[in-house]
Amino acid sequence: MKIGDKIAVLDEDISGHIVAFTGSDVTIMTQDGFEMQYAKNEIVVESNSLTKKQMLPQNISEIISEKEVKKHKNTTRIRPKERSMPPMEVDLHIHQLTNNQKGLSNYDMLTLQMDTAKRQLEFAISKRLQRVVFIHGIGDGVLRAELDFLFKRYDNLEYYDADYQKYGRGATEVYIFQSKNP
Repeated sequence: MKIGDKIAVLDEDISGHIVAFTGSDVTIMTQDGFEMQYAKNEIVVESNSLTKKQMLPQNISEIISEKEVKKHKNTTRIRPKERSMPPMEVDLHIHQLTNNQKGLSNYDMLTLQMDTAKRQLEFAISKRLQRVVFIHGIGDGVLRAELDFLFKRYDNLEYYDADYQKYGRGATEVYIFQSKNP
Protein backbone atom coordinates (compact mmCIF):
# COMPACT_ATOMS: atom_id res chain seq x y z
CA MET A 1 0.00 0.00 0.00
CA LYS A 2 1.14 3.50 -0.80
CA ILE A 3 -0.28 7.01 -0.73
CA GLY A 4 -2.69 7.54 -3.61
CA ASP A 5 -3.81 3.88 -3.90
CA LYS A 6 -7.53 3.43 -4.37
CA ILE A 7 -8.96 1.33 -1.55
CA ALA A 8 -12.21 -0.12 -0.26
CA VAL A 9 -13.11 -0.71 3.39
CA LEU A 10 -13.99 -4.27 4.37
CA ASP A 11 -17.49 -4.77 5.82
CA GLU A 12 -18.52 -1.20 4.94
CA ASP A 13 -19.61 0.51 1.75
CA ILE A 14 -16.77 3.06 1.82
CA SER A 15 -14.08 3.59 -0.78
CA GLY A 16 -11.54 6.29 -1.51
CA HIS A 17 -7.76 6.74 -1.66
CA ILE A 18 -4.92 6.67 0.87
CA VAL A 19 -3.70 10.08 2.05
CA ALA A 20 -1.46 9.18 5.06
CA PHE A 21 -0.06 6.43 7.28
CA THR A 22 0.03 6.68 11.08
CA GLY A 23 1.67 3.63 12.68
CA SER A 24 -0.60 0.69 11.88
CA ASP A 25 -3.48 2.96 10.85
CA VAL A 26 -4.25 4.30 7.39
CA THR A 27 -5.92 7.64 6.75
CA ILE A 28 -8.16 7.65 3.71
CA MET A 29 -10.06 10.34 1.86
CA THR A 30 -13.50 8.98 0.99
CA GLN A 31 -15.24 9.70 -2.27
CA ASP A 32 -17.48 12.07 -0.32
CA GLY A 33 -14.44 14.13 0.83
CA PHE A 34 -14.16 12.90 4.45
CA GLU A 35 -10.91 11.78 6.07
CA MET A 36 -11.23 8.56 8.03
CA GLN A 37 -8.78 6.22 9.78
CA TYR A 38 -8.79 2.43 9.57
CA ALA A 39 -6.40 -0.34 10.54
CA LYS A 40 -4.43 -1.80 7.61
CA ASN A 41 -6.26 -5.12 7.92
CA GLU A 42 -9.64 -3.38 7.49
CA ILE A 43 -8.96 -2.10 3.96
CA VAL A 44 -8.10 -3.61 0.59
CA VAL A 45 -6.42 -2.04 -2.39
CA GLU A 46 -8.59 -1.96 -5.49
CA SER A 47 -6.24 -3.41 -8.07
CA ASN A 48 -8.59 -3.71 -11.00
CA SER A 49 -9.55 -0.06 -11.39
CA LEU A 50 -9.14 1.29 -14.93
CA THR A 51 -6.51 3.86 -15.83
CA LYS A 52 -7.42 6.97 -17.84
CA LYS A 53 -5.80 5.44 -20.92
CA GLN A 54 -7.98 2.36 -20.56
CA MET A 55 -11.08 4.57 -20.43
CA LEU A 56 -10.50 5.99 -23.93
CA PRO A 57 -13.46 5.33 -26.27
CA GLN A 58 -11.58 2.95 -28.59
CA ASN A 59 -10.52 0.79 -25.61
CA ILE A 60 -14.05 0.71 -24.21
CA SER A 61 -15.44 -0.47 -27.54
CA GLU A 62 -12.76 -3.19 -27.65
CA ILE A 63 -13.71 -4.34 -24.16
CA ILE A 64 -17.41 -4.41 -25.02
CA SER A 65 -16.82 -6.33 -28.24
CA GLU A 66 -14.66 -8.88 -26.38
CA LYS A 67 -17.42 -9.42 -23.83
CA GLU A 68 -20.06 -9.83 -26.57
CA VAL A 69 -17.92 -12.41 -28.36
CA LYS A 70 -17.49 -14.38 -25.12
CA LYS A 71 -21.19 -14.14 -24.36
CA HIS A 72 -22.26 -15.50 -27.75
CA LYS A 73 -19.76 -18.38 -27.76
CA ASN A 74 -21.22 -20.17 -24.76
CA THR A 75 -24.92 -19.83 -25.52
CA THR A 76 -26.70 -22.16 -27.88
CA ARG A 77 -29.93 -20.70 -29.13
CA ILE A 78 -32.94 -22.96 -29.09
CA ARG A 79 -35.35 -21.91 -31.75
CA PRO A 80 -38.93 -21.40 -30.55
CA LYS A 81 -40.10 -23.93 -33.14
CA GLU A 82 -37.86 -26.64 -31.66
CA ARG A 83 -38.77 -25.76 -28.08
CA SER A 84 -42.49 -26.26 -28.66
CA MET A 85 -42.30 -29.28 -30.94
CA PRO A 86 -44.90 -31.87 -29.97
CA PRO A 87 -43.55 -35.11 -28.61
CA MET A 88 -43.34 -38.28 -30.68
CA GLU A 89 -46.31 -40.50 -29.81
CA VAL A 90 -46.11 -44.28 -29.66
CA ASP A 91 -49.46 -46.03 -29.24
CA LEU A 92 -48.84 -49.43 -27.66
CA HIS A 93 -52.45 -50.67 -27.81
CA ILE A 94 -52.26 -54.13 -29.34
CA HIS A 95 -54.80 -53.37 -32.08
CA GLN A 96 -52.45 -50.57 -33.28
CA LEU A 97 -49.49 -52.96 -33.51
CA THR A 98 -50.98 -55.95 -35.32
CA ASN A 99 -53.87 -56.59 -37.66
CA ASN A 100 -54.76 -59.94 -36.12
CA GLN A 101 -54.40 -60.43 -32.38
CA LYS A 102 -56.38 -63.68 -32.35
CA GLY A 103 -54.21 -66.55 -31.27
CA LEU A 104 -51.75 -64.30 -29.42
CA SER A 105 -51.24 -65.10 -25.76
CA ASN A 106 -50.92 -62.34 -23.16
CA TYR A 107 -47.17 -63.02 -23.11
CA ASP A 108 -46.94 -62.65 -26.90
CA MET A 109 -48.89 -59.38 -26.83
CA LEU A 110 -46.75 -57.96 -24.02
CA THR A 111 -43.57 -59.01 -25.84
CA LEU A 112 -44.75 -57.30 -29.05
CA GLN A 113 -45.62 -54.13 -27.11
CA MET A 114 -42.28 -54.05 -25.26
CA ASP A 115 -40.28 -54.73 -28.43
CA THR A 116 -42.10 -51.84 -30.11
CA ALA A 117 -41.51 -49.55 -27.13
CA LYS A 118 -37.78 -50.36 -27.00
CA ARG A 119 -37.37 -49.96 -30.78
CA GLN A 120 -39.17 -46.59 -30.78
CA LEU A 121 -37.20 -45.37 -27.77
CA GLU A 122 -33.90 -46.29 -29.47
CA PHE A 123 -35.12 -44.54 -32.63
CA ALA A 124 -35.94 -41.36 -30.65
CA ILE A 125 -32.51 -41.40 -29.00
CA SER A 126 -30.72 -41.90 -32.33
CA LYS A 127 -32.71 -39.05 -33.97
CA ARG A 128 -32.08 -36.80 -30.95
CA LEU A 129 -35.77 -36.32 -30.18
CA GLN A 130 -36.32 -34.90 -26.71
CA ARG A 131 -39.78 -36.13 -25.83
CA VAL A 132 -41.69 -39.34 -26.51
CA VAL A 133 -45.15 -40.22 -25.22
CA PHE A 134 -45.91 -43.91 -24.82
CA ILE A 135 -49.66 -44.53 -24.81
CA HIS A 136 -50.21 -47.73 -22.85
CA GLY A 137 -53.76 -47.46 -21.58
CA ILE A 138 -54.91 -48.13 -18.04
CA GLY A 139 -55.76 -51.85 -17.88
CA ASP A 140 -54.20 -53.90 -15.09
CA GLY A 141 -50.94 -51.89 -15.15
CA VAL A 142 -48.74 -54.74 -16.42
CA LEU A 143 -47.56 -52.86 -19.52
CA ARG A 144 -46.94 -49.71 -17.50
CA ALA A 145 -44.85 -51.67 -14.97
CA GLU A 146 -42.80 -53.21 -17.80
CA LEU A 147 -42.27 -49.75 -19.33
CA ASP A 148 -41.05 -48.46 -15.95
CA PHE A 149 -38.58 -51.35 -15.83
CA LEU A 150 -37.39 -50.54 -19.38
CA PHE A 151 -36.98 -46.80 -18.72
CA LYS A 152 -34.98 -47.38 -15.51
CA ARG A 153 -32.24 -49.05 -17.58
CA TYR A 154 -31.42 -45.73 -19.31
CA ASP A 155 -29.32 -43.06 -17.58
CA ASN A 156 -30.07 -40.27 -20.06
CA LEU A 157 -33.84 -40.01 -19.56
CA GLU A 158 -36.53 -39.34 -17.05
CA TYR A 159 -40.18 -40.30 -17.31
CA TYR A 160 -43.43 -39.18 -15.77
CA ASP A 161 -47.18 -39.25 -16.39
CA ALA A 162 -48.07 -37.56 -19.66
CA ASP A 163 -50.47 -34.60 -19.94
CA TYR A 164 -53.65 -35.72 -18.19
CA GLN A 165 -55.94 -33.47 -20.25
CA LYS A 166 -54.71 -34.99 -23.50
CA TYR A 167 -54.01 -38.63 -22.59
CA GLY A 168 -55.79 -39.29 -19.32
CA ARG A 169 -53.96 -41.68 -16.99
CA GLY A 170 -52.95 -44.10 -19.72
CA ALA A 171 -49.73 -42.53 -21.03
CA THR A 172 -46.16 -41.94 -19.91
CA GLU A 173 -43.95 -39.15 -21.24
CA VAL A 174 -40.22 -39.73 -21.56
CA TYR A 175 -37.78 -36.81 -21.62
CA ILE A 176 -34.44 -37.70 -23.23
CA PHE A 177 -31.42 -35.66 -22.15
CA GLN A 178 -29.31 -34.75 -25.15
CA SER A 179 -25.56 -35.14 -24.74
CA LYS A 180 -23.24 -32.45 -26.13
CA ASN A 181 -21.57 -34.88 -28.54
CA PRO A 182 -23.69 -36.38 -31.35
